[in-house]
Amino acid sequence: MNIVTIKNKKDEKFLRQKTRLFDFKKYSKKEIRELIKNMRQAMKDANGIGLSANQIGLNIKVFVAQIPDSQGRQKFYAVFNPELTKLSSETIEMEEGCLSVPEKFGMVNRSEQATLEGLDQNGNKIKIKAWGLLARVFQHEVDHLEGKLFIDKAKNINTIQQKG
Repeated sequence: MNIVTIKNKKDEKFLRQKTRLFDFKKYSKKEIRELIKNMRQAMKDANGIGLSANQIGLNIKVFVAQIPDSQGRQKFYAVFNPELTKLSSETIEMEEGCLSVPEKFGMVNRSEQATLEGLDQNGNKIKIKAWGLLARVFQHEVDHLEGKLFIDKAKNINTIQQKG
């Protein structure tokens, strides 16, 4: 699976569109498992920690993320039709990058804590209270599904030169 980037104007236009709700009736359990597996692999192959469906050309509200927990163990998330239902007023500015905006990094101010609601791969409701990096990733990925890119919020955007 290729990552859709803003290097192509048509792809950037696609990335800036709001995605459609995921309809569980349209997919078999096997297709959903395969989608998650493929998205997880694409994210890992690109050395990412989060990936939304529109970043691989799919117009559906789903993202995957993998972040170490407080003990350093990798915790994997697959969230369908995610919605941020609560954001803390306390914010933290950190550097962010994005697989769809290659070689660019910038400082982004985001809520320190976030409550995410959505559905798991079986269509069951889930609610996750997150803080720190996980809260940041959830906000970044939900932004993607709403057609927003981190460069729209970032300050001091820097370009990394490719070695070669």
